[in-house]
Amino acid sequence: MKKVSRGFILKVDGVRGDCPAAEAWAEQKIFQKKIPVLACESACIRGDIARRVANLVGKEEPFGRACCAEAFLVPHSTMARWLKEADKVVMVNGCFLKCMGRVLDNLVDREKIIHIDALEHHNKYCDVFYMEDVPEVERIETARQVADQILPTLIRSVNQAERLNTLITG
Repeated sequence: MKKVSRGFILKVDGVRGDCPAAEAWAEQKIFQKKIPVLACESACIRGDIARRVANLVGKEEPFGRACCAEAFLVPHSTMARWLKEADKVVMVNGCFLKCMGRVLDNLVDREKIIHIDALEHHNKYCDVFYMEDVPEVERIETARQVADQILPTLIRSVNQAERLNTLITG
């Protein structure tokens, strides 16, 4: 039997201040009109591969790497503003649980989010938890393979959205 959880609220303590480096990074990406790319990031091998995929995608035009933790947990940050103001947001999930993706679904318009399940693209390590149980070279190769598979589709999707937006706004 599969377990199912209902929606729930997570209480997070407030924070004073911000990260100057992240503020400058996000401000630059907003100015450059980059599409934020986020990832599931954990000690889990699937989260590690998702993080590596997001890092690779974030280096390509028109994307930029964003920080889940700051965007989700520092609501007054420029990182959070970047996600909320972006036309599209890419979320690379490590698996079907979409842990960070489910949070993102409640922070920005779901129509803007492109969810990618990295596990669907590599179908490896289903019986492995800890990332260090897989050699780093293998993690790098797997992430590269996934990034190479998804980039053409992501770029097409973004270009189609831009053309549609141009038609609508004139």
